[in-house]
Amino acid sequence: MNVVLYEPEIPGNTGNVGRTCVGTQTRLHLVGKLGFSLSDKYLKRSGLDYWPKLDLKVHANWDEFAAAFPAEPDQFYFFEKDADEHLWQAEFKKDSYLVFGSETRGFPDEMRRRYAHRFFKIPMTGPIRSLNLSAAVAVALYEALRQTER
Repeated sequence: MNVVLYEPEIPGNTGNVGRTCVGTQTRLHLVGKLGFSLSDKYLKRSGLDYWPKLDLKVHANWDEFAAAFPAEPDQFYFFEKDADEHLWQAEFKKDSYLVFGSETRGFPDEMRRRYAHRFFKIPMTGPIRSLNLSAAVAVALYEALRQTER
């Protein structure tokens, strides 16, 4: 399983996601411009002493990522609060890539158009706009792991 953060902005969120990835033996890909340095103290603080154990790959942009880890389009699962399909409708595979956009900007329009049929949302019934990035990653990742019985 792979978690992909596209242009993450908040170091604490990325640190928490990294910690979850270590706990599930999931590779983390950071793609594009980061809103922080990988040496950021808040990133390391939220990732605790697990950060050195993280299977981390950093990619300059989406094209570099796609070239380094070629995947069939049906291996990508993009998550955004305004998607039409629910997480529960996704059928994950063991080699899936769970892709999350930046905390404030989400995904560029070009990516939304290119992968329009691969976008999913996490259902929420309460009066909030969205989940925190690290919470959304955990929800989607554990559902993907449950489906693939890992």
